[in-house]
This record gives sequence, structure tokens and C-alpha cells, in this order.
Amino acid sequence: MSLQVRDLVVEIDGTRVVDGVSFDVPDGARVGLIGESGSGKSMTALAILGLLPEGATATGSIRWDGRELLSLSDRDLAALRGDEIGIVFQDPRTALNPIRTVGRQIGEAFRIHEGAGRREALARAVAEAERVALPDPAQIVRRYPHQLSGGQRQRVAIAAALACRPRLLIADEPTTALDVTIQAEILDLLRALVVDDGMSLVFITHDLAVLSQIATDAVVLDAGRVVEQGPLSTLLGAPHSPVTQGLLRDATATVWRPGGRS
Repeated sequence: MSLQVRDLVVEIDGTRVVDGVSFDVPDGARVGLIGESGSGKSMTALAILGLLPEGATATGSIRWDGRELLSLSDRDLAALRGDEIGIVFQDPRTALNPIRTVGRQIGEAFRIHEGAGRREALARAVAEAERVALPDPAQIVRRYPHQLSGGQRQRVAIAAALACRPRLLIADEPTTALDVTIQAEILDLLRALVVDDGMSLVFITHDLAVLSQIATDAVVLDAGRVVEQGPLSTLLGAPHSPVTQGLLRDATATVWRPGGRS
């Protein structure tokens, strides 16, 4: 399966926030969407899954495994989310339901997409909690989000997103709300899970240093438009766009390992 975005335009109440964006995510690729706040990267991701805010419209083409997503019904898109395409949001405090145990939230995908009963879903949630290295999985699935640390909540969100082994994961700034040490742990976890499962990845960030740790290719956005794209090693070594050059200057002021990872 592969993702193809062509001439995507997103408008909110008549204001164009994504302007003709095109890129591909081949099978198994790890592609970063990077840009400053307001560049259109998150709106692009939300358009892929039909999660745009009220008042927003999307035109152009978004094809997943040959299917045009922009023409799918809400019901068909709901069936796609969590099954074929997973998403992890920036802040698990708002992404997770505060009045449901984390086990119920991880297991929900099994109940929706695979028809699992409550007991089976909980047992599988324990296994998924163990997979993302949560401590004492059998006990932690009985807790509520507010009883966990920020890093643990994000691991829960990752477990929920990957429970049904989607072929594509969209990660929308999943480490921004975490401190540097926990951020590194979450990046390592995400990279390992994506590689082990052979998933494709769209990783959204404003930080080129973070992107270098997980992506192999990058699409640089500014004011809703693509200003540069290609292998991340090329963008790091010889960026052409002033926007990319500015992101690189900002990145070199942070702790990172030049050249990223393969």
C-alpha cells in the first residue's frame, strides 16, 4: 500500500491553509512533514483521515492503496482509521478519554474493527501495553490517564494507534509535550515499532533535529506550500530553500545526532 497526495488544497472559512501540496509515501517509507507553526503540516495530516475541523474543505486528491480518500463517506473513513491508518496526536491528555481506563481505550480498536468481546479486548490490551514497554501491563491497563505520567500516556496512545497493526502511521508532533529524555525514548520506541511492523510513517514536526532521528525523507512546508522535499540526508547536507536552511540553523542549536538514523 502507498499514500499519494496530489495538489491538496485545504480552506477554512474561505482562507487557504494548504495550497497545492503533493507528496508520496511509498510502502515502508518514513516521511516527515516539517515546517513552522501555521505551515499547513497538521492540516495536511488531518485531511488524509477526514478529520478536518468544522468549516474546512479539502480538494485535490489523496489516494491510499488506489482509493480516493476525499470521496469516501464518513462511515468508510471511520472504518479506515485505526485499522489501515493509525494516528498519534501531540498531547495524549486531550487525545485520551479521562473517564475510561487505558486498557479499555487500547482495546477499543479490537472491538470496533475485529469484533472482539470485552474480555478478549482487555487481554489483548495487556499485550499491547507490554509491547510499548509500559510497566506492569496487567495493572496499568486498569488505570485512568490522569494516573499516568506524560510519557506513559503517550505510550498508551501509541499502543491504541498500532493495536490493529495499521499499514500507515501518522504521528502529529508526538514528542513536543515531553521532556528531552522521554522524547528520545518515545522516538526510539516509534522507530522500532514502525520498522518491526514494516509500516509506512508520516511524522509531523517543526524540529529538524527530531525528524533526523526517525525519518528518511522530508517534505518542507511554508505557508501551506511545499518549498522543498527529498531524502533527509540531502536536506541536511545541502538545503536549497531558505525555509529549510532556517530549520537547520534552529536544529543545530539542539541536542541531536547529525545525519540521523538509517
